[in-house]
Amino acid sequence: MSIPQSGGGPIEDHAQLAQYLSDGCKPADAWRIGTEHEKFGYCLNSHQPLPYEGRGSILTVLEGLRDRYGWAPVEEAGHLIGLEKDGANVSLEPGGQLELSGAPLGTIHETCDEVNAHLREVKDIADAVGVGFIGLGAAPAWTEDQMPVMPKGRYKLMTSYMKTVGTLGTAMMYRTCTVQVNLDFASEADMVQKFRIALALQPVATALFANSPFFDGQVNGWQSWRSRIWTDLDPARTGMLPFVFEDGMGFERYVDYALDVPMYFVYRDGKYINALGQSFRDFLRGELPALPGEVPTLSDWADHLTTIFPEVRIKKFMEMRGADGGPWRRICALPALWVGLLYDGAARDAAWDLCKGWSEEERWALRMDAAKHGLKAQIGGRTMQELAADVLEISKAGLAARARAGAGGLIPDETHFLNALHEIVDRGETPADELLRHYHGDWKGEIDPIYAAYSY
Repeated sequence: MSIPQSGGGPIEDHAQLAQYLSDGCKPADAWRIGTEHEKFGYCLNSHQPLPYEGRGSILTVLEGLRDRYGWAPVEEAGHLIGLEKDGANVSLEPGGQLELSGAPLGTIHETCDEVNAHLREVKDIADAVGVGFIGLGAAPAWTEDQMPVMPKGRYKLMTSYMKTVGTLGTAMMYRTCTVQVNLDFASEADMVQKFRIALALQPVATALFANSPFFDGQVNGWQSWRSRIWTDLDPARTGMLPFVFEDGMGFERYVDYALDVPMYFVYRDGKYINALGQSFRDFLRGELPALPGEVPTLSDWADHLTTIFPEVRIKKFMEMRGADGGPWRRICALPALWVGLLYDGAARDAAWDLCKGWSEEERWALRMDAAKHGLKAQIGGRTMQELAADVLEISKAGLAARARAGAGGLIPDETHFLNALHEIVDRGETPADELLRHYHGDWKGEIDPIYAAYSY
């Protein structure tokens, strides 16, 4: 989850809210790729989640990255809770999931190099202290009571609130991991087209990356339990955003939506002030109960935007949020998928042609079916496997048209990053299917072998 924002004076005009989003517009030659991924840490000797402190702990890993690899510390109330370097940051999710939020980079070659370097550094530190890391969409066996709680004020507030607005909010916070990519837009119209494509086709990513068939030590009956969790978290701030497909969609319409999402907090002087359930509209009028008489700054608005969790969201860029966390090789496939679809005009048009006729009901049904059935989900008489094959061909064409070379020119474009996804579609077997095949086969109904087989 995001770190607190800073900068920006008091909001004096409602128009500043939409302008904040609009200020993210960039010409195509300035578009960048920001890849984020989360992973679970665990003790090698017990397969239990990492505590915050101790020899084999999250803190030990953060300190090792700081001391050995030159990452700058980020602290809250005297606790080391993150790291920064070269435009990237390492942060902690509520249950100790370690997240890399990558720097905005020009090519998938660069973002994959960044991911690989990070994972090598983490493995170097982890191996020395008896720690492992694994990429999955949900913790396969750990109960909520077993999960540590990271020393971040934001998470303390969220934990109490989540229990009042849904049944699975704390499961999301403490026992799920995702991989996502952040992309740019050129204009309001470009943002709207990309937003619609990304929302409609987000279930394709959910199916291709489905990797959480286990939870609480059992087979849960879903391909992506992480995705299922998001459907019963907080309806005020999650979902498929039907209004994005309506006439009049733009920055101002998204502002109206965001203003109706109840607040979590206001960040002041290094502390999170409880504003749970309160209204940003009241804040704009100086009537926020948590800070009576005070009006928000642009950094407060930026913070509020990070507390909204639809399948796709915008800030000064657009975030694709539908994929489970996964192993090393598939991390780079997610940015490849979306860059291919959204960063080339012909590919965008072709992608929109695939989904523009779907109704709100069909989009929601596909989102649920993708989480439940993976490649066997259906829409319009077609299987997800067939749809995903078409989506991958469009993405491949978009990446080929970009023609961004890597390895000093030896690799002509970025299309090879899709290979892991082509293999999934060709086999008709999602990552979750693969895990279940092992579980019912050579693992003999045991989940514990997952750590040896799938850790980084």
